[in-house]
Amino acid sequence: MLMLLNAVFEGNKLTESPKVFRLRYREGLFSAISAGCFLLLIGVIFIITPDLFSKIEAFVRNFEMMSIPHVENVFLPAPATPAVHSVVYKALWEFSLVWGFFEIFILAFRFVAGSPFGKKAETAANMVFWFGTAYLISTFLNETTTIEKWFAFWAAIIMLIGVSLIVRAIILAARVAIS
Repeated sequence: MLMLLNAVFEGNKLTESPKVFRLRYREGLFSAISAGCFLLLIGVIFIITPDLFSKIEAFVRNFEMMSIPHVENVFLPAPATPAVHSVVYKALWEFSLVWGFFEIFILAFRFVAGSPFGKKAETAANMVFWFGTAYLISTFLNETTTIEKWFAFWAAIIMLIGVSLIVRAIILAARVAIS
């Protein structure tokens, strides 16, 4: 019976060691800082981009079911006129670029704070994703965007997700190989 009660309360915060409590507290601080910076960045982008809300609304209203070029009978949502939304693309590019730099900042602080290695690997993979997204936006989405480029952008984003997962796995595997 005592073992059953111990198993039930094993994850109880009252039984955590001070070291585990400090680690959870630090990781909670990273989460709070990230959430605050995210909201701050969104606010700044809306302030520096005139009439962004109406541009986003126009972007969303422009979506239709579009045929994927060179693929028969496959339709996905896409803007009917993707080239007219360059202001929205620029705002997304700014967000992605700044968030990529923020991930560098968080990664540096994770090393200083002694975060678990998995969190460091996750932050490094996030950094790759956000800088990659900024690059893909600047490459595919602008005033010359066509439906072909729109769908190529999303294919590249899917590949970028794969790359960021591979980066994370390589970092974690290197850690295992070193220790």
